[in-house]
Amino acid sequence: MRAVMVMFDSLNRRMLPPYGCDWTHAPNFARLAERTVTFDNCYVGSMPCMPARRELHTGRYNFLHRSWGPIEPFDNSMPQILRENGVYTHLSTDHYHYFEDGGATYHNRYTTWDFHRGQEGDPWIGQVKQPEIPPTVAGRGEHPRWRQDWVNRPFMRREEEQPQPQTFAAGVDFIRRNAGEQDWFLQIETFDPHEPFFSQQHYKDLYPHEYSGKHFDWPPYRQVEESDEEVEHGRLQYAALLSMCDHYMGQILNLFDDLKLWDDTMLIVCTDHGFFLGEHDWWAKNNMPLWSEVAHTPLFIWDPRSRVAGERRQQLTQMIDFPATLLDFFGVDLPAEMQGIPLGGTIADDAPTREALRFGYHGGPVNVTDGRYVYMRAAAGDNTPLYEYTVMPTHMNKLFDAGELPVWDKAEPFAFTKNCPVMKIPGRAAHVAPTAHALGNLLYDLQSDPAQENALADPAQEQRMVELLVRLMKESEAPREQYQRLGLDG
Repeated sequence: MRAVMVMFDSLNRRMLPPYGCDWTHAPNFARLAERTVTFDNCYVGSMPCMPARRELHTGRYNFLHRSWGPIEPFDNSMPQILRENGVYTHLSTDHYHYFEDGGATYHNRYTTWDFHRGQEGDPWIGQVKQPEIPPTVAGRGEHPRWRQDWVNRPFMRREEEQPQPQTFAAGVDFIRRNAGEQDWFLQIETFDPHEPFFSQQHYKDLYPHEYSGKHFDWPPYRQVEESDEEVEHGRLQYAALLSMCDHYMGQILNLFDDLKLWDDTMLIVCTDHGFFLGEHDWWAKNNMPLWSEVAHTPLFIWDPRSRVAGERRQQLTQMIDFPATLLDFFGVDLPAEMQGIPLGGTIADDAPTREALRFGYHGGPVNVTDGRYVYMRAAAGDNTPLYEYTVMPTHMNKLFDAGELPVWDKAEPFAFTKNCPVMKIPGRAAHVAPTAHALGNLLYDLQSDPAQENALADPAQEQRMVELLVRLMKESEAPREQYQRLGLDG
């Protein structure tokens, strides 16, 4: 038994042909849907990048207890559990957040790993001299990541020098070298199509259009202020990078064909979240309610046990289900703390998963969906109280500073901390802006309003969704102050 996961970052469901898009050039994603089961109701869990990856390892929600951070000493880790049960695990990635303070404990859970440099201002090439930066739409001035990205780009002029091709090449090499062996799991994880939308000209040529404006391939994290021409150009830059992702996805499908891996190798193709490209007049993520462009994600799975292909599944699924599915596939018992559901039965015949699921950011609105309705519960006041529960106090790319640590309490263990008490540290909504709460509580009927353009005023339906939300929060041992923050403490 073998398994391959291909994980993209910021892969927009609505831009893929299997989900109804008729203008992007992505034939290999269409081909993928023919060889796998396509899930129509997959959602994010914890946002953004590393909170999602903590879910990928632990199979349980992250965002009510802490924000961006590393694997904790008490956490279960799917690749480590596989390794301890005789399954070789390997990570090929260009996702540089794994190597910052707030993510540096994840890659070491794999048996082996490789890393390819250069994505989004990765601190890679050392250059004191100011780089040449062309006139740009929505530039970031002196931001270190913006400057570093322009230092790095001259070292990636050729396609084979870019990190995504190198990541896939390493994954292909692993598969070819180990195709005759059993009991291994490979995770190929690329940062693309995350911004900046840096791709080669032949991918851009797939989307010809007139544009004479400033350079624009890195949208800002805010509401749209650009012209219609600039917005369209930005979308097409994303589409070009998506087509590059499609090309390398095709290499994996070719390998599955050539080496007959379909016989006994699971394939999972997924993402951590989507991305706003001007929808609802927003760019990117973090600053707005979690509408479907970010929250509703693509998912494709081939399971050689049931051998179902070319079909669709309607059950609610999330990132926490992926580690459960992989452990189950290799015949490894799931830890008691894991909340995810193995999807083997759902792949085979759409077996039920759950009545509802929740998703959100630490410090953001808490969202719940039953597949038809989505309810977004905003903070009731000033978005307090809010705490981090951790024994590894790190932010995205730095440690907690000394000013944050003098005031913290010892919190009694949660069930998932395995009798380990944790630090209860006053927190802040580090990856979500106040604008995400500005519209208040929102209720949408996805059946009649799939674009989520008209929020409902339906007290009875809202009460039902609130009750679902509270039940799910209790099942996850949500800290007491989370109910207070959301105005649910009554």
